Amino acid sequence: MSKNANTNKVRLGDKMKNMTDTNLLLTITIVVFFLMYIGAVVFQGKGFLKPQTFLNILNANAALIIVSCGLSLVMITGGIDISVGGVVALISMCCAVWLDRKGGNVFTAVLIALGIGLLFGIVQGFLVAYLDIQPFIVTLAGMFFARGMTTIVNTNPFNVENEEFGALKAARIIIPGLGSTTKKGIYVNAYIEIGVVVALLVVLVMFCLLRWTKLGRSFYAVGGNQQSALMLGINVRRTKFLSHVLCGLLAGIGGFVYFMHVGSGSPSHASGMEMNAIASSIIGGTMLTGGVGNIIGTFFGVLSLSTIQNIVSSAGLDQAWWTGITIAAMLCLFLVIQSVVMARKKRSGGKK
Repeated sequence: MSKNANTNKVRLGDKMKNMTDTNLLLTITIVVFFLMYIGAVVFQGKGFLKPQTFLNILNANAALIIVSCGLSLVMITGGIDISVGGVVALISMCCAVWLDRKGGNVFTAVLIALGIGLLFGIVQGFLVAYLDIQPFIVTLAGMFFARGMTTIVNTNPFNVENEEFGALKAARIIIPGLGSTTKKGIYVNAYIEIGVVVALLVVLVMFCLLRWTKLGRSFYAVGGNQQSALMLGINVRRTKFLSHVLCGLLAGIGGFVYFMHVGSGSPSHASGMEMNAIASSIIGGTMLTGGVGNIIGTFFGVLSLSTIQNIVSSAGLDQAWWTGITIAAMLCLFLVIQSVVMARKKRSGGKK
């Protein structure tokens, strides 16, 4: 009886510490985002005050939000997936060829996107979880395979002329009361693309999954301490496998949302998306060591990343290296914060 009581105390203590760390990192991420946005308004002009400016950040990064959510799930379990950018590019090319060259329709294109994402998630998840191959190596191979297959499907970039898809791509959801008046006195409605609605739904569903389901708690437990998770009766292999499957599924959804935004197929699409997704997750408070993370934090991580890119561009620093330098500085800042959190966690554990 005493052993069970001690086990429950340890379990509750670990859960409370993880929740505290997650909430702390989430709070820091949100505060940093608002400080950056306020700074952009103060130093870069009133353009950032227009609601459409913020909505454009969502429009441009809907696919990244979805992919980052999937990557956060894997990182919470202590893994990594660097194939997601290649998967998005492959999906865009396959859907473009299917719609423009093969006479397909949008519904079957969505099924193709989901199928490709799930296939990558299942294969990579099996190799990582059941064959104990390092996730970095597995997903690196997946990235190269996806990029290579994209070129095999079609070498040259092209725009999709399918009318059904064109109507879907051009669809806009008007946000009442958030429009603005141009210098000529013309009122312009504020809008979001369909992909933004999909991204927000994904954030909501993944947040609920992590917060209120047994699977979500298993992700945190496996990422926090695999041995403890095994002692609690959690199937560690299956949990890791499902994290990669969900990441692949979200890469499939994100791939089609990305395709809806760009409306074309190209081997160079989504170049560097996997790095941006990892950066967004880290900025959002997901720790590379696993066990700590929050989907809302990942959402704000994407917004922070995009905001700093907009600030750099508005400042006239259009060269690519300036964006890279600022992102690197942000990553260093948040990695230092995470190190402080980890040090505090070890000290509190040592006292016990």
